[in-house]
Amino acid sequence: MSGFLREMAQSSLERLTQARKVESESSLWLRASETPPAPPLKLSERGFDCFAELKLRSPAAGALSTANEDLCARVQAYAEGGAAAVSVLTEPYRFGGSMAHLARASQVLAPLGVPTMRKDFLIDPYQVMEARALGAGGVLVILRMLDHGRITELLDCAAMLHMFVLLEAFDEQDIDCANTLVAERAARVEQLLLGINSRDLDTLHVVPERLTQLAQNLTVKVPRVAESGVGAPDDAVLMAKAGYQVVLVGSALMTNPAPRQLLEDLIAAGRNAK
Repeated sequence: MSGFLREMAQSSLERLTQARKVESESSLWLRASETPPAPPLKLSERGFDCFAELKLRSPAAGALSTANEDLCARVQAYAEGGAAAVSVLTEPYRFGGSMAHLARASQVLAPLGVPTMRKDFLIDPYQVMEARALGAGGVLVILRMLDHGRITELLDCAAMLHMFVLLEAFDEQDIDCANTLVAERAARVEQLLLGINSRDLDTLHVVPERLTQLAQNLTVKVPRVAESGVGAPDDAVLMAKAGYQVVLVGSALMTNPAPRQLLEDLIAAGRNAK
């Protein structure tokens, strides 16, 4: 595990420990179970979609949003632009996220039929329950951070709460892990996606060519997601031709004054390429 992921895992553990002091797991499970269902994740039959990301800060690029930005208006623009889901960063120290952002986004997007996904450095099923209790329809699971047993626990919890899971891989070893997991769980009723993140975990810089280099290793029949390094229609075309069904776009949308238009352009370019 990289130094960055170790730092994030420790931070996640500290937040988890504090949360458990406030609410027991049994109480949280009850709240999560009784939370109204999130909108289902629906991917287009045209074979290409976009997850738009609410991310106030990037460890590599710095601030991506002003302090006074209307975040509710931004996620609504994402929905109006055609986002299949909105990824919400909840990590507070390096990404400027919060659980309040997830709650607000879920509240805005539910009537529009768009699910939210908690994007964080999850290490325990308790954190999956937290996401569902705030209205999220899905979670991100970073394969590099966890052993097989803990990943299984997170997936089982998400499945019981009817949440989709984006499995995040960074290299061939992660992809092999994902292939094994998906094969083991083929008979289960759950919604899994497999994402490739092109960010270098040592430098935190994006290496876009990794997305095309690693695409050939994606053999499982679950939706493929290209993460990081997609910011223009030409990028969407390249990803669609490489076999990805979804692109997850964060920084490019956060820094664009017209995120709805950019989303529409990305989606149209990818679908035309398909």
